[in-house]
Amino acid sequence: MELVKKWHEHYPSEIPVTIKYAEKPLYAFLAESAEQFKEKKALHFMGKELTYDDLYTQAKQLAFYLQSIGLKKGDRVGIMLPNCPQAVISYFGIMMAGGIVVQTNPLYTERELEYQLKDSGTTILICLDILVPRVTNVKGKTNLKHVVVTGIKDYLPFPKNLIYPFIQKREYNMVIKVEQSDETHVWQLILDNTPADYLEAEIDPKEDLALIQYTGGTTGFPKGVMLTHYNLVSNVQMCQAWLYKTKGKQQIVLGVIPFFHVYGMTTVMNLAILQGSKIILMPKFNAEDVLKTITKQKPTLFPGAPTIYIGLLNHPNLNKYDLSSIEACISGSAPLPSEIQDQFEKITGGKLVEGYGLTETSPVTHANFIYTDRVNGSIGVPWPNTDAKIFKMDATDEEAATGEIGEIAVKGPQVMKGYWNNPEETENVLRDGWLFTGDLGYMNEEGYFFIVDRKKDMIIAGGYNIYPREVEEVLYEHGAIQEAVIVGIPDAYRGETVKAFIVLKTGYTVDESDLNAYCRKHLAAYKVPRIYEFRNELPKTAIGKILRRQLIDETQEIST
Repeated sequence: MELVKKWHEHYPSEIPVTIKYAEKPLYAFLAESAEQFKEKKALHFMGKELTYDDLYTQAKQLAFYLQSIGLKKGDRVGIMLPNCPQAVISYFGIMMAGGIVVQTNPLYTERELEYQLKDSGTTILICLDILVPRVTNVKGKTNLKHVVVTGIKDYLPFPKNLIYPFIQKREYNMVIKVEQSDETHVWQLILDNTPADYLEAEIDPKEDLALIQYTGGTTGFPKGVMLTHYNLVSNVQMCQAWLYKTKGKQQIVLGVIPFFHVYGMTTVMNLAILQGSKIILMPKFNAEDVLKTITKQKPTLFPGAPTIYIGLLNHPNLNKYDLSSIEACISGSAPLPSEIQDQFEKITGGKLVEGYGLTETSPVTHANFIYTDRVNGSIGVPWPNTDAKIFKMDATDEEAATGEIGEIAVKGPQVMKGYWNNPEETENVLRDGWLFTGDLGYMNEEGYFFIVDRKKDMIIAGGYNIYPREVEEVLYEHGAIQEAVIVGIPDAYRGETVKAFIVLKTGYTVDESDLNAYCRKHLAAYKVPRIYEFRNELPKTAIGKILRRQLIDETQEIST
C-alpha cells in the first residue's frame, strides 16, 4: 500500500496516517481499563451502575463458567441480548474463555434464529428469559447444547427489579421461570457461585477469530463475516485516532445503537472500553426516552444512524430537552441527509458527520473529519492505514478515472478474513487483498469519496442510470417529509420505474401532485418518481436501516 495518498493532505496533524496497532486480543483493553480505572463507572443501565472492576470481574467469572461446561478455544457462543450489562459482560467473557462471539438479533424469528445457529455451529447461547420459548423451539434442530438465561431485572436497582416482572407480564403476556439444569444455566446463580480464575486461552490476534458477525440479510441469506481480534483492535484504534479530542478526557457514550450490530459494537462498546469511558446502555430506541436520557445523563459522544437522529428531531417536545452535552456523533449504517445533519448540529451545538463501512470491515473505512473541514454529501476520506479505490463497473482490474462512478473497493487491517463456511462468496468479494464492497461511488480531485448507491439498488429506467440516494436527498429537503426511500419496480415500457415511499411529519399534508411538482423543480425528468406511496412507518432493521428490499418485494407481490 502506498504510504501517501491524495486524502492524506487533508488530515489534521493530530491524526496519524499510519498507526502501530496493538497485537493483542481485544479483551486486553478491558483488562487494562479495569487496572487503570478500577473504581470508575463503566456502565449505566436504568439507574444501576457497574465499575470497571465489576465489569472485568464478572466477565472473568463468566469465562470460568463457560470453560467449566465444556467451552474450548474456537467454539462459537451466541449472544441474543439487547444493550444491557449482560451483553457487554458476555462479549468479553466469551473471548476470554477462547470462544468466538456470534451476535444474534433478539428480534429474530425462529426461522432466522435456526438458520444462524446452524450455520455458525453455535453450541452455547446467552439469551433473555423472554426469548427462551423461541430458543427451545429451535434447539433440537441445531448444535446448541447449553443456554445461559438472564433477565432485564438482573441488573435493575431496587425497587425496579421487583416491579419489572409485573411489567414483563403485562408487555409480553408471559411469566418466565427458569430452573438450573445440565443444559439450562441461570445467570444470577453463575455470578453468585463462580470464581474468576479462568484459564486464559492462547490467542493469535491476526489469525484467531473474535467474532462471526452476520450481515443484515436484506438481500438473501445472511453471511457470517469472520473478524479476527486484530481486525477489531485496529478498527477501534482508528476510531480513537479520528476522535482525537476525546482521548484522555472523561467521556460518556450513549449506547442506543445495538451492540449486536458491528457499528454499535465498535464505535460505542469497544471504543468506550478502550478509553475507559462510561457507557449509557439503552435496550431499545424510543425518542422520548433518549431525549430524557441525554438531558439527565449528559453524554458527550452519540454514535447513531440517520433514522435515530430523524426520530429525535421530529419529536413534538424536542425543545423541552437539553442536548447541549453532545460534542460529537458519527452517523453510520445508511446515508445521512444533509438537512438532518444541519438541523441536529444546530440543536446540539455538537458535530455530526457521516461515516462509511461494512460488516466486512469491522466496520468503518471512511469518515468526514469531525473537528476540521468536512465535505457535505461525502462519506469523507479513508481512515489511517486504509486504502480505497474506485474500480470500473464489471472491470475488476481497471481503476476508474477521478469523478467517474464505479465500485468502491477497500484494503486495510480491518478487512475481514472471509465469510464463514462460504469460500465461493469470499472469493467473489476479496480479490488481491481488495474488498469489493458492492457500493457505487466516486472520488473527487481532493480525494473525498461519495456514495451514489448500492450496486444492487441502482435503477435503470429507459436506459438511464438512476441512483436512489440522489432522489432521496431531494425528498428529505422537503419540509413535510420525515422519511423517504426510493425503489425501482418493473415497468413494461421503461424496464424499471421509480417509486417513492414517504412518511410525512406529524401535522403535515401533501399529496402526489405536490411532490411531483416539487421533484420536477429539482430533478431531471427521468429521475422523478412516477409512483408515491404514503405510509405511517417504514420497515427497518434493528439499527434503523430502511429495508429497501422488503419494500420492493411487497410492491412486486401486490402487482402479481
